[in-house]
Amino acid sequence: MRVVIAGGGTGGHLFPGFAVARTLRQQHPDAEIHWLGGQRGIERELLPAEGYPLTLLAAPSLRMSGAGFAATLRDAIALVVSIPQAVRYLLRLRPDVLFSTGGYIAIPALIAAALTRTPSLIWEGNVQAGRSNRLIAPLASARAVAWAATATKAPWSGRETLVTGTPVRSFAGRDRSAARARFGVAEGTPLLLIFGGSQRVVRFERALSGILTELLATWQIIHIVADGLEEAESTKRQLPADLQSRYLPQAFLHGGEMEEALVAADLLLGRAGASTLAEAVALGLASIAVPYPYAGGHQRANAEALAAAGGTVLIDDADLTPERLRQELKVLADPAARQRIGRAAASLAQPNAALQIAETLQRLAAR
Repeated sequence: MRVVIAGGGTGGHLFPGFAVARTLRQQHPDAEIHWLGGQRGIERELLPAEGYPLTLLAAPSLRMSGAGFAATLRDAIALVVSIPQAVRYLLRLRPDVLFSTGGYIAIPALIAAALTRTPSLIWEGNVQAGRSNRLIAPLASARAVAWAATATKAPWSGRETLVTGTPVRSFAGRDRSAARARFGVAEGTPLLLIFGGSQRVVRFERALSGILTELLATWQIIHIVADGLEEAESTKRQLPADLQSRYLPQAFLHGGEMEEALVAADLLLGRAGASTLAEAVALGLASIAVPYPYAGGHQRANAEALAAAGGTVLIDDADLTPERLRQELKVLADPAARQRIGRAAASLAQPNAALQIAETLQRLAAR
């Protein structure tokens, strides 16, 4: 079976695809899996390590927020150019099925699949579907969504839509004690993982400003800072000597390190992207969700849905001040408080998401 996975830009579009690809390989070791991505995304950096052949279209897989007219026009032209590129790619490769994880790159991928009569499955991970997926979903052979609420809204309603949950990276075989030892977490010390997705989050850094020394008296912190590592290392050097080892800034975590960090963590402070929240749910990990305010509202909708079930603490971006963070972390220093949130999150887990999608792709390929 030959499969093309189209998706990129951010981890929210890549990691679910990785999970499905690994499940397909487990079921069909000889499956050929190819990846279709775009410009400006992180797929160029992450795909080589996964071993999947990557083809990049002219279109960006990551739109720039606040882009001016000229940049928007260039992206639109690149999008149009990408449609015949994708058509030629599918005609040359002749895949049995195409799986799209959404995002801007889904537009040329799904149009090309329709034009070449390639069976396709489009998946939406957010409660509030992104614009690209809303536009292109009618062209897909089949549809899947992470949240049941999404399936009640056009264009996902009106025909059968599979509710799968979000495919997440595998945590099988990860030992919590070993993971905590790897990061040097002291016995009995709660670990706070701060993770903003694929990009640096200055808002998180500002919230830590002035209270980091106080927090480190209780918490050990792993802070994923992307391109803010130099500043974070400078902050670390200014800490009291006995606390420096408790603050671990990292640009990114690779090669299974992120899975280790999630397994080791007692609390996650992060954005409210679909994959970030889904991984917290899969692990029963308590979290503080801070929706990115310029994501068209879909991150807030994700966080609201999880918070309504008691599975996260929702704080709007503008409200994440040092004082607010101090208050929340004081409450969540209590293991019982974290356990309540973690249990509520775990109640929403759908551990077979990747398997459901893989089986659907196999059925489409067999048509």
